[in-house]
Amino acid sequence: MQSALITGGAKRIGRQISLALADRGYTIALHYNTSEEEAKSLEKEIRIKKRNCILLQADLNDEDQAEKLVSKAIKDIGVIDLIINNASVFERNTFPETTRDIFNRHLNVNFKAPFFISQAYASQTTRGHIINILDTKITKLSKYYFSYTLTKKMLYEFTRMAAKELAPHIRVNGICPGLIMPEETMKQSMLESLIKKTPLKQKGGVAYIVSAVNFLLDNEFITGDVIFVDGGRHLT
Repeated sequence: MQSALITGGAKRIGRQISLALADRGYTIALHYNTSEEEAKSLEKEIRIKKRNCILLQADLNDEDQAEKLVSKAIKDIGVIDLIINNASVFERNTFPETTRDIFNRHLNVNFKAPFFISQAYASQTTRGHIINILDTKITKLSKYYFSYTLTKKMLYEFTRMAAKELAPHIRVNGICPGLIMPEETMKQSMLESLIKKTPLKQKGGVAYIVSAVNFLLDNEFITGDVIFVDGGRHLT
């Protein structure tokens, strides 16, 4: 029986990845911060599938809580075969608008948490796989999501560096979603504009992200790679 730790797994993309892994037979260590209600609901869905699921609450903006997350998961479910670093902070801010709090929040959750979770994982396992959820914005110089984009760029470089450092026993890969789950407040006109800027001229779905996760799980000869699931947006 394989097991996976998914950060930010209670909602949106993390939720669908959690369900897909349960379908593959994984025991799920489901991390959440404030989404307790959603996490408990998802736990019930996973248990209906006859798969084990444990809930782990932690604020990844707190370095101590982030560093202890792997140990807590191992204590509850034993060996972890897969880490999905999915949790992130996504806030709109330009460079002049970036306060210390805004920057530190993005840095802590989007980069430092995956970094130290991966470090803890590598120190406590002999074989495994890490998948970092990035963003197609890493190919851009985003003015309006300055802190978010910067920290995702850092995570991209870490993905490649960690893949080399942790080989041959631990694989490290990344997935860059594009227009998959827009902000709930996004106006229809903005959504249509983004679709027009996407080479495949369509909005994606979470199933495409799940497909990319499954591909990386099935192909054990891939490490240090990043898959863009964005309809070609990174090409523009």
